[in-house]
Amino acid sequence: MNLQKFKVSDILAKKRDGGVLTEEEIDFFVGGLTTGAIQDVQTGALLMAIYLKGMTDLETATLTKAMLHSGKIFQWPDDIRNLIVDKHSTGGVGDKISLILGPALAACGLKVPMISGRGLGFTGGTIDKLESIPGFRVLLSQQEAMSAIENVGCFIMAQTADIVPADKILYASRDVTATVDCPPLITASILSKKASESLSALLLDLKCGSAAFIQDLATAQSFARLMVKVGTELGIKTAVAITRMDCPLGRKIGNALEVEESLDTLKGRGPSDIEELVVIEGGILLHIAGIVSCRSDGEERIRGSLYDGTALRTFRDMMTAQGVAPEIAASLCCTDDSTYGALPKARRTTDLRYSGPGDYVHAIDALVLALVSGELGAARTVIGGPVNHAVGLEVLTPPGSKISAGTPWIRVYHDEGQLSESHADRLQSALTVHDSKNEAKNGRNCSQILEVIY
Repeated sequence: MNLQKFKVSDILAKKRDGGVLTEEEIDFFVGGLTTGAIQDVQTGALLMAIYLKGMTDLETATLTKAMLHSGKIFQWPDDIRNLIVDKHSTGGVGDKISLILGPALAACGLKVPMISGRGLGFTGGTIDKLESIPGFRVLLSQQEAMSAIENVGCFIMAQTADIVPADKILYASRDVTATVDCPPLITASILSKKASESLSALLLDLKCGSAAFIQDLATAQSFARLMVKVGTELGIKTAVAITRMDCPLGRKIGNALEVEESLDTLKGRGPSDIEELVVIEGGILLHIAGIVSCRSDGEERIRGSLYDGTALRTFRDMMTAQGVAPEIAASLCCTDDSTYGALPKARRTTDLRYSGPGDYVHAIDALVLALVSGELGAARTVIGGPVNHAVGLEVLTPPGSKISAGTPWIRVYHDEGQLSESHADRLQSALTVHDSKNEAKNGRNCSQILEVIY
């Protein structure tokens, strides 16, 4: 590529003024990112211009392809190519679906090469959660990844330096330039990484609600259609499930705590909202991958894998394939043990009690819980910073539950001597009760799925 063909300042000015960048201009800029020819200030300037002026669908698809081809792309044997699928979530509070769904899909015959991320801000990422398991290796060579797909059916690994390197540069710049919540940039970031896995089918879980970056359904629908269009142009059968994110998913928030709840679900005893998402999203993937003739048949197969032990055994095999000692993997997957002694434990717990009259839990503000959990150490505040795998929260009375004065409604796992008054007050403010069970929001009878777009 001739990096002198365009002037970077001309590209910046064009997008600043609302112009449409050509394929050559986008390829030139992305190529310059990976060679170091583009300065950090220029990267930030283009990101802000895109954030303010947007991109056409064609520009977004072109940017995605340019980022994809900045690094290595997985190549699978012909006999399994049509079985390669993945799922990605835009991130939610208590969202541990990937840890359960990957093994469940593999147990149903699909191959799941899942490249996931670490969390930044108020939530931990999938990789942070898995790193709470002693010995779990999240960095795999391509040979190790291929072996895991062949012998286990799935892996969950972190993005390595040679997988979409342009995305790593842009992601870091987006974080420090306040351009994270930009649909074209999010689409290009997600789909370039997923396309590097050479997928046949992809399910995107798009969170919508007060604790998500998209808070209204109309915006979520527009974003979902963009993701489906770009994914399809990349040759990937793509579906988007728009799901609720007002109350936390499941009951546990925090890295090791979410591994515990994932294992509970793989043992057939997880929270109903977690099981619902796993079953429906798995059913969608089995259907669009052509394994079953309809989504409901796929849902039954996924549900069956959670109750017959095959998904749990696949998770155990994935752990050992990624470095976990067999005795630790076996102890975590023992159906008679729910203490999970191999996982990190917080030094202290504090239960907060409800102080009002007897009523039903209407809602729990997921964003408040996520922020407090992050401040306790469950999430990082800077890229590369540490996380405390042991700390977090456990909701004891989920929405729809009966609650009365003095009832413990949330348990805080922390390492400090005493929970701060500020954290306690903020957590208490997150609880809303109503005098009617029918008013309960996001309770057990309320579906997590708002819409599925193909």
